[in-house]
Amino acid sequence: MSHKPVLCAIDVSNEDRDAKVLKKAAQLAQMEGAQLDVITVVPDYGMSVVGSFFEPGHHKKAEDEARRRLNALAVQVLGEEANKSVRHIVATGNAYEEILHVARADGAGLIVIGAHKPDFRDYLLGPNAARVVRHSECSVYVVR
Repeated sequence: MSHKPVLCAIDVSNEDRDAKVLKKAAQLAQMEGAQLDVITVVPDYGMSVVGSFFEPGHHKKAEDEARRRLNALAVQVLGEEANKSVRHIVATGNAYEEILHVARADGAGLIVIGAHKPDFRDYLLGPNAARVVRHSECSVYVVR
């Protein structure tokens, strides 16, 4: 399979809103005969002053919960069988930086991301989508 992967960025704190983003990414990957990779990014509180307020192991729990939600969304949207061939990636850090980093490392041919309104205070804010579009080395498909 010579087609470059499609990387779909999902915010697992808003599964309802990102179901359509994942559905579109799956359609585009299928049309291209490409691997579908799905990424979600967990904030890295450990590096900040905020980190001292969390008990040890908090980050691992956050990652595990993100992974569980990512898998549940993929099963719900794509079905159990199709989900088996999807690569699930849970990254830690700044959303747009991690998405771009994984896209480069992955050799992604396309990033699919939701155009989230900046007034939502969560992992993938509007500005993240904008930064991904601005700095990406591959095409970006923004789902509205």
